Amino acid sequence: MVRCGNAVTPWAEAREAARELGDRLWPVAGRPVPLDRAVGAVLAQDLTALVGVPPFDAAAMDGYAVAGPGPEWTVVGRVLAGEEPGGPGPRGGGPSGDAVGAGAASFRRTGGGALDGSGRLHGATGESPADRAPAPAPDPAPASAAAAGPAPERGFPAEPLALRPGEAVEIATGAPVPPGADSVLPYELATLDTTAHGSVTKVTRVTGEIAPGRHVRRAGEDTAPGATVLPAGSTVTPAVVGLAAGLGHDTLTVRRPRVAALVTGDEIAAAGRPGAGQVRDAIGPVLPSLTASAGAEVTALRYIGDGFDTMVEALNAAAAPVDVVVVCGASSKGPADHLRAALTRIGATVVVDGVSCRPGHPQLLAHLGTPEDPGTVVVGLPGNPNAALAAAVTLLAPLLRAMAGAPDPGAALPPTARVKGAIRPHAHDTRLVAVRVTGGQAEPVGHDRPGSLRGAALADAYAVIPPGWSGPYAALVWLPRGGG
Repeated sequence: MVRCGNAVTPWAEAREAARELGDRLWPVAGRPVPLDRAVGAVLAQDLTALVGVPPFDAAAMDGYAVAGPGPEWTVVGRVLAGEEPGGPGPRGGGPSGDAVGAGAASFRRTGGGALDGSGRLHGATGESPADRAPAPAPDPAPASAAAAGPAPERGFPAEPLALRPGEAVEIATGAPVPPGADSVLPYELATLDTTAHGSVTKVTRVTGEIAPGRHVRRAGEDTAPGATVLPAGSTVTPAVVGLAAGLGHDTLTVRRPRVAALVTGDEIAAAGRPGAGQVRDAIGPVLPSLTASAGAEVTALRYIGDGFDTMVEALNAAAAPVDVVVVCGASSKGPADHLRAALTRIGATVVVDGVSCRPGHPQLLAHLGTPEDPGTVVVGLPGNPNAALAAAVTLLAPLLRAMAGAPDPGAALPPTARVKGAIRPHAHDTRLVAVRVTGGQAEPVGHDRPGSLRGAALADAYAVIPPGWSGPYAALVWLPRGGG
């Protein structure tokens, strides 16, 4: 039930109460989300490798994949990144000789390649793949072969063929290294023997010195298939998204509390220039990035008018599919502020009813379940934008981070700073003063009235000024710098 009266909670105790309630609700259920929506969330499961990295033996440089100790190798073809499995014709078929494949690599033994102006091979036979005649179709299999099982797909060799000692193929960075290749001889270390055939110059032999294994990235040498690369509880960053994609994932299972926002007030304009008697909503646009910075996600934003029945209906409707409902406005005790009465109607338990801080005094924290199973949480923010932001960093952000198991992004930043200039503390309430932090000093930026975000927009943090503060150092609450 809602507690009545004028008692308010000290600022530090209110933040701790929000963290404790979030801890009781941890962990929220994991949900799979596409990679492009995962940044800022917390992994609900270990991130494991669905494929190895690299997934096959790959060239680390442009040059020649060589088999045997050398120092001379006969050039028999070319391998490019992204080529399909197998060769361009059946094993041993086609007019140019044996088809040689290496998993995702393919080339033909040709005895040379055409040079372009840079000394690089332009094609193993001096022709483009589109110019080549299709390989002849294989003879029909005898009836007795049908009993032996399905034949390999037409056009692909049954097994990849290996380079023989003394052979080489031109190879591109990232291309699969054929079986039998010991290393990749970079272009800049290679000496080429060529022959001229009319207007086409062919590379027939390559010479150079290279240690075995050089410039070859072996399959799985960075990450083996099935390896755990990040534990559950890690925060998803852009680098983690790229890592997951490289390991074969399209989604990640994450813990990300779902938040529904209710912006209240008959006077609120949701978009455009406000008309006579209206004010533009400056809180709703803040919530998606603010909640994302705490590891959560706004899944619904609704504007509602003033009215007790409207508030009760909106709370009931919003609470069912989400973990937290944020109510912007209606948290004070004026004639149009119905949040407390609506919470009483739906049987909520209020944990924090007012906080002794300025701005942001009329903030509220409640839950709709039992002490053992708190259920959906309701956070009431004041209607004034700067007061709402101060209340959000006081109650909402600590609650969401605890529910998600997300770290405080400000933990890596200085926790205190020397205050530059005079700040007068309040007699009873903690002041949250917008400051710019440079060189270890926090300087107030002004423009800190409850109804304006101008000061917060200029600031890096709030300086926490408790009653009786005499300086010169103050604790800092760093302001979010964007979602994720």
